[in-house]
Amino acid sequence: MMRPIIEMKNVVKSFGVFKALHGVDLRVGEGEIVVVIGPSGSGKSTLIRCINQLEEHNDGEIIVDGAEVGRGRKSTVLTEVGMVFQSFNLFPHMTVLRNVALGPVRVRGLSWGAAEERAQRLLTRVGLEDHVEKYPAQLSGGQQQRVGIARALAMEPKVLLFDEPTSALDPEMVGEVLDVMQQLAKTGVTMVVVTHEMGFARKVADRVVFMDGGRIVEEGPPDEIFNSPRDPRLRSFLQAVLSH
Repeated sequence: MMRPIIEMKNVVKSFGVFKALHGVDLRVGEGEIVVVIGPSGSGKSTLIRCINQLEEHNDGEIIVDGAEVGRGRKSTVLTEVGMVFQSFNLFPHMTVLRNVALGPVRVRGLSWGAAEERAQRLLTRVGLEDHVEKYPAQLSGGQQQRVGIARALAMEPKVLLFDEPTSALDPEMVGEVLDVMQQLAKTGVTMVVVTHEMGFARKVADRVVFMDGGRIVEEGPPDEIFNSPRDPRLRSFLQAVLSH
């Protein structure tokens, strides 16, 4: 594996008496595309929310780009981690352009002029160059999610995390977001993607991780995971999701 940019060692996360992650170990190499699949409640979203410390883990170690994060540590390294959410989390009172430019101004110290120039370039990249002066409510769900991707990219992160980025979308809008993600995957950015889109996982992932019950049950290249799964839980999961 190339240089690890994310390392999770024996990571535990509990919500009260419910244990969401049971001693998870995961390494993600620089430039690797890792897709996390599994049933609802398996700990997939908790896993990536712990990486960028939206949820603080209770035990174990999480190391991002060489620096340990969480459990009381203040780390600037988390500004290197971009996140694309299920619900788009855009500011409704700001134009699309301002939504994308805000982070680089507030966090990276860019001038508004430089940040808006970067935002314009990224919005063109995700196919929204004609919508920069619109407000989020004037866009479709798929367009809003593409703004969310541009906003994450505007911070020039070393790692991009996606938490089920298509689950809130109407079916006909899913393709436009996956297309943008597929193009991104070719640029060498490190991506960890939680998704139920098996076609995307099969086509784009370098490695697929299957979670169940707060544990990583099986992981491997897409061909191996989809064509010759070893664990019975993974086999039954794939049977259920691929038969629809």
